[in-house]
Amino acid sequence: MIYSFNGIVPVVHESAFVHPQAAVTGNVIIGRNVYIGPGAAIRGDWGQIIIEDNCNVQENCTVHMFPGTTTRLKEMAHIGHGAIIHGATVGRNVLVGMNAVLMDRVDIGDECIIGALSFIKADEVIPPRSLVVGNPHKIIRQVSDEMLQWKTEGTHVYMQLPADLHATLQACAPLREVPADRALQQASYQTWAERKADS
Repeated sequence: MIYSFNGIVPVVHESAFVHPQAAVTGNVIIGRNVYIGPGAAIRGDWGQIIIEDNCNVQENCTVHMFPGTTTRLKEMAHIGHGAIIHGATVGRNVLVGMNAVLMDRVDIGDECIIGALSFIKADEVIPPRSLVVGNPHKIIRQVSDEMLQWKTEGTHVYMQLPADLHATLQACAPLREVPADRALQQASYQTWAERKADS
């Protein structure tokens, strides 16, 4: 659902996909090929949210801010299931893992990977290409070229998803039994552990 607030209407590029069970409110700008998953709350009621081209904000994420501030997800930011971005800036081609929390005025440099369940307290600045884990957060090393390539490939999968959803998603009644010829999805991406094992 898309909601105006105090007369401000969200701006959503026609190529983006906002799931009907997501809530996008107020001063929000969503760029090209952005995916917003069901259960996501993108609340531009007290400040501005800018989600640049080719980002994804997955299921049950919250994006919000203190009054009068801007939250920005730069191009190809990849926000995993259940993450909270509260008044932070997320750099270009960053992965924020599932259920991670980024607090106010956090500045995540380009090409970082923030591990699942990480907590980054207010006002922290994370240098580009940092691999971050833990609660409280700790920078454990630099993101390798190989790991960044893996992250980028995963984001490209999500960049295709809005077009696929626009083309094929439709409400339907469930089947009552599994058809004998039911198709299985093809594997288009590997976990990091699988990628390392194959290399």
